[in-house]
Amino acid sequence: MAGVGQPERATQDRVIALFRDELGYRYLGNWEYRDGNSNIEETLLTDYLSRCGYSPAQIARALDILHSEADNHARSLYDNNKAFYSRLRYGVQVRTEAGRNTETVHVINWAEPEKNDFAIAEEVTVYGNHEKRPDIVLYVNGIAIGVLELKNSRGSIGDGIRQSLVNQRAEFIGAFVSTVQFIFAGNDSEGLQYGAIGTPEKYFLKWKEEEDNSRFKLDKYLLKLCNKSRLIELMYDFVLFDGGVKKLPRVHQYFGIKAAQEFVRRKEGGIIWHTQGSGKSIVMVLLAKWILENTPMPASPSSPTAMSWTSRSSACCVTPG
Repeated sequence: MAGVGQPERATQDRVIALFRDELGYRYLGNWEYRDGNSNIEETLLTDYLSRCGYSPAQIARALDILHSEADNHARSLYDNNKAFYSRLRYGVQVRTEAGRNTETVHVINWAEPEKNDFAIAEEVTVYGNHEKRPDIVLYVNGIAIGVLELKNSRGSIGDGIRQSLVNQRAEFIGAFVSTVQFIFAGNDSEGLQYGAIGTPEKYFLKWKEEEDNSRFKLDKYLLKLCNKSRLIELMYDFVLFDGGVKKLPRVHQYFGIKAAQEFVRRKEGGIIWHTQGSGKSIVMVLLAKWILENTPMPASPSSPTAMSWTSRSSACCVTPG
């Protein structure tokens, strides 16, 4: 494809334009020399929460809790990330005065993705024991939820992944990525790979959907994964913390669960076929979690709405109870 081999700066400029013009993210600017870059940009989050109708006291308390969850020095990066994710997903419980009831401040609108504030900044300099500068950071309502490392087509995506893994170490900027849900690395020739905090290089995933050779692989898969509605859906329904390992879905797991959801909505059973090693357990856990949250609980095990689940070596089965 014409343009492959262009300098990394040209790729980054094109990706920024893609986020701004096609995905509808706000461009916050080049933050290489900006002071105080944070994974929780208080001004942006305060503006969003104010528009949602929360009081200054509620917002101030929510910010305190979010900061303490993201940067608890007594916990590992995994545990901080897990605790922070819980606040993202379920809201922040705040009490502004003694004796008052606890209230929930929701920092992301999961039901209406377009009502969130999606933004990107480039060259985000973060000061720790060692200064680091992610190429692009994705923010939702001022919270850093994604980092993207870009390489030119002569370099390997693996270089970007390894750079992200170094950044996650405590002696570098591990505290910054405690809020991050997606680690992206890409270039024009190889495309895009993604993982979570702590994902080893060999387990970074590739997204493959609707072959389109009219544009760069990197661009077309950023358009798929970072679409506002899909990014919110992936964060809400497809994140799994499993015994010290954070996991994200592979593309076939995502679409398998999406298809199964439609059957469940119609109160129908079905089978998701798998090959060996394709991740049946993750599919079953994520699908079961979705069913528990999105279908009424049956009055009894014999209720027609009850569902039974079976996992086999070659298939995941969903059958009416």
